[in-house]
Amino acid sequence: MQVWPGQAYPLGATYDGAGTNFAVFSEAAQRIELCLLHDDGSETAVELRESDAFVRHAYLPGIMPGQRYGFRVHGPYEPSRGHRCNSAKLLLDPYAKAVSGSIDWDEAVYGYHFGKPNERNDLDSAPHTMASVVINPYFDWGDDRPPRTDYHRTVLYEAHVKGLTMLHPALPEELRGTYAALAHPAIIEHLTELGVTALELMPVHQFVNDHRLVDVGLANYWGYNTIGFFAPHNAYASWGDRGQQVLEFKSAVRALHQAGIEVILDVVYNHTAEGNHLGPTLSFRGLDNTSYYRLTDDPRYYMDTTGTGNSLLMRSPHVLQLIMDSLRYWVTEMRVDGFRFDLAATLARQFHEVDRLSSFFDLVQQDPVVSQVKLIAEPWDVGEGGYQVGNFPPLWTEWNGMYRDTVRDLWRGEPRTLAEFASRLTGSSDLYQNDGRRPLASVNFVTCHDGFTLRDLVSYDKKHNEANGEGNRDGESHNRSWNCGAEGPTDDPGVLSLRARQQRNFIATLMLSQGVPMLSHGDEFGRTQQGNNNAYCQDNELSWVHWPSGGGGQAAQEHGDGQPSGGKRGRPKTGGARGGGRSADSTPEAPDRALLEFTRSMVWLRRDHPVFRRRRFFHGRPVEGTHDDLSDIAWFTPDGKEMTQRDWQAAHARSLAVFLNGSAISEPGARGERITDDSFLLLFNASDRDQDFTVPLDHGRQWQVVVDTARSEGIEPGSGRKVKAGDRLTLVDRSLTVLQRPG
Repeated sequence: MQVWPGQAYPLGATYDGAGTNFAVFSEAAQRIELCLLHDDGSETAVELRESDAFVRHAYLPGIMPGQRYGFRVHGPYEPSRGHRCNSAKLLLDPYAKAVSGSIDWDEAVYGYHFGKPNERNDLDSAPHTMASVVINPYFDWGDDRPPRTDYHRTVLYEAHVKGLTMLHPALPEELRGTYAALAHPAIIEHLTELGVTALELMPVHQFVNDHRLVDVGLANYWGYNTIGFFAPHNAYASWGDRGQQVLEFKSAVRALHQAGIEVILDVVYNHTAEGNHLGPTLSFRGLDNTSYYRLTDDPRYYMDTTGTGNSLLMRSPHVLQLIMDSLRYWVTEMRVDGFRFDLAATLARQFHEVDRLSSFFDLVQQDPVVSQVKLIAEPWDVGEGGYQVGNFPPLWTEWNGMYRDTVRDLWRGEPRTLAEFASRLTGSSDLYQNDGRRPLASVNFVTCHDGFTLRDLVSYDKKHNEANGEGNRDGESHNRSWNCGAEGPTDDPGVLSLRARQQRNFIATLMLSQGVPMLSHGDEFGRTQQGNNNAYCQDNELSWVHWPSGGGGQAAQEHGDGQPSGGKRGRPKTGGARGGGRSADSTPEAPDRALLEFTRSMVWLRRDHPVFRRRRFFHGRPVEGTHDDLSDIAWFTPDGKEMTQRDWQAAHARSLAVFLNGSAISEPGARGERITDDSFLLLFNASDRDQDFTVPLDHGRQWQVVVDTARSEGIEPGSGRKVKAGDRLTLVDRSLTVLQRPG
């Protein structure tokens, strides 16, 4: 075999059409062997003799895509000094673009013997672990273009590759649960009809099923256990793991882009799947433990601000290079449109405390590729001072956990929530205005993968995680949920009616709020996890999306006359919102078609009206340059009078009205033109009693009801109720109504 010196950059395995260059970093290694793996279980070892700045490298002519490989590192094994090199362990390339196989959790993948953590284990791990794969980087993207949807037009849809597609009735069985399923017309049709502009995928970086979960018959379903930051997870590929997963993922991105849908990846750069000091030796630990991980004062152990056993060393230039190279790769080669950073506060821990000015954010800010895509932070971790909502740099948007908590509290009837609810509804200026950010910094959500689904939020007071095998001790205990009068499934029509109304309240509130709305997959038709609020280990029908018969597309939503309920791309014909009672076949466990129809209508109402997706905060006064002497926003008590400080602080107050002036939008359009819209009056009654509202006298003579979450029938412009200034409307308990006045 010919071995040429090769190059130290780029890291990883790079195929150029004639052979492959291999390069790997390790400051701890004394020698590194590149092991080419053969299908008969044998391997060919090639020592990487060339070294530049601790990067060992070689070029091998004739090595083609599909070749499996790994590294063996000869170096110090001194856990007391933080070193854990062991040439008996076949290591994954940190820059591997594809990974083949899985781990069978034999004792050989560990650096110690079971029951003897201080005794070195020299068993060969190669037959029991995964292998890196050389890939073909070439792909026909055709005329693919990133949608580049502005934040104010974005509707996020958080989804799991397998969970979203595994049970879809229109998908061929061999495609279900795969990247190819995301590209199937049935999935794309559902997303476009719903009005989704961005698919936020739960982790697709190569991850590992934890040993503990496998032993008890469970799995790491969510995937927050990354081992390969460049490789698409191989179990989501429908036709092979020797590089086919890369082509399949790219094909899915291309198809989604053609439909105008962005692809955003949930990425886990805060830790790896190697766990704590008792975890396996799979890659980073065996290459250079002290360069990749944060160790404690006793270097045998790992600093853990993630709750997973370890944290990456964010002040290491090699870790920062790995993360930035990974991000750029996914943008330039895989063509994704942005990232949601899991436990992003850990990325800011350059030393101990969370540092907004840490090196990671400096690198992102100046990077000409990464800085131009959507960057969404989960702004917390489990370490001290880890809750950082509102504290990320101006380039970033954030999952707004305060929005989630406040909206849940309002609709379950908590006292003294009106003032904070007003802030959350209008874009959370208290969190984002002082540092130059705008309402679009707030990613608003009521539910996500972590916690109750929307249906479960209104069906359970307590978590029911017994299936996870941890005695119901795992998962959040304070969910701000309310079961509406019965715990779990029930046949009580009053409870079911209230639950349906509460789900509509949450969906409507989300779509009427300033900021960027995010839906969790399946919530649009009432997905349930039977009260499990921590289904991270449930890779089964408990967590997979159960679709309406027909799959939830237009064809499945026909009225009695056989005509589809939506217009072009699923847009409701009316442009208004439909009420959502339960359909005749909607049992407590069945998908709720009426809720799906209501959700679609609310998304399209938002998309049709710029007053609900402003790019600047409200001023609370008339806007200069307009011909309207009314304030851009005004708040009213149910009797039609403007709110006073006393009204905001009243413990018993759970109802209010807000006027949104469509003639007083301060930001200009794309060509500098003035933006105008209809005006809206939003009436919220979160109390447990019916509430009379008086339409304010000076903010419009005539209005029309376009949303009423208390009604089960649809309401369309032209047939909705007409009301005049001074009229009184009765809102039933826990409902909201939207009035529209033409601009």
